[in-house]
Amino acid sequence: MRFESISTASNAHYRRPLLHTPFFEASKPWIQNDTFIAWAGYSTPDVYSYTEHEYFAIRNTCALFDLTPMVKYRIAGPDAERYLNRVVTCDVRKLKVNRVIYTLWCNDEGHVIDDGTIFRFGEQEFRICSAERQLDWFLDCAIGYDVEISEVTADIAALALQGPTSYTVLAALGLQGLENLGAMGMLQQEFEGHTVMVSRTGFTGDLGYELWIDPEGAATLWTRLMEVGHQRGITPMGYRALEMARIEAGFILPHVDFISCNHTIRLGRESSPWELNLDWTVALGKGHFNGRRALLAEKARGVRRKLVGLELEGNKPAHGSLIYADEANTQQIGEITAALWSPTLKRNIAIAKINAPHFDSKASMWVDLYLNRELQWERRNVRSWIVDRPFYSPPRRRATPPPLR
Repeated sequence: MRFESISTASNAHYRRPLLHTPFFEASKPWIQNDTFIAWAGYSTPDVYSYTEHEYFAIRNTCALFDLTPMVKYRIAGPDAERYLNRVVTCDVRKLKVNRVIYTLWCNDEGHVIDDGTIFRFGEQEFRICSAERQLDWFLDCAIGYDVEISEVTADIAALALQGPTSYTVLAALGLQGLENLGAMGMLQQEFEGHTVMVSRTGFTGDLGYELWIDPEGAATLWTRLMEVGHQRGITPMGYRALEMARIEAGFILPHVDFISCNHTIRLGRESSPWELNLDWTVALGKGHFNGRRALLAEKARGVRRKLVGLELEGNKPAHGSLIYADEANTQQIGEITAALWSPTLKRNIAIAKINAPHFDSKASMWVDLYLNRELQWERRNVRSWIVDRPFYSPPRRRATPPPLR
């Protein structure tokens, strides 16, 4: 095992508590609200102008999101594939070069530590991206493997371009080969003296791409995208609009829909892939990996709860509400982790944890909903029922080639 320290640029964390991304100066003209959030050591816009305007850009034109704070690790060396296959739940051997896969990694008890994406650049070269830093865990798991692990977060600037006109905008930018790039694929090419990697990935459930470039080319990339995308309704978006889109897509988020087992304090608050309804990410047949024995045992005995999609009556989002099996609210069976009145679907939707055996029920459930009306709280009992996720998944998301708009 060999470990390379994080880049020199990241040492600035010791001098400045929160860093600006390489896109900050170029994006400043579009920042109308001084509303920022902290993400992995960076300060990023929560909203640029208006959340609703940014959300509708995702669904009707295209929106640009600064993805730079996403934590990135380079995994390379003679044992890179074997090492990753031991750490994560998916079968890395089936991941082809220039492809991307979503996966989880668990502790020995089968509890989820985090989720993320793996990018394969070569036979023994990968990049793994996660929302939080996991270097200690990856290093602990690398003992005995001939593999190099380095954090490259500060060395790579990234943007997510999401929405129905995103393909048209990138074509206008002069990027080649996107017409043949399928979902979860990636390609690299030159862009104004810099190498840019384009992956057909995203967190909105819509047609979209993510662009990865060295920090020196970040400002140029942002400026050129805004120029060529002007006629296609390109709009910078912050975290709030992304949160709306990801709920519609049915995607889950750490510290919202589940808590990493590394951060839980109370027993029983951890989650397994089965409980998160992510069975499809677990390749039990690939051989041993972290948590496999525990996951086999849990699958045999059944799970305590599951994360499901809900639809509710009315149009008031049910953030943090409790769920009951009966209208009298005598038997609590779950709680809502994320909720949204969907402007696109015109439906009241939510992601919720439901206890066994109710997560297989076709019967209605009741949500205890509280509304603040001019500083007065009203309590409502709202009927709900389990529905499939994703709530929203347009055909253009996977169409190859995508439609020109």
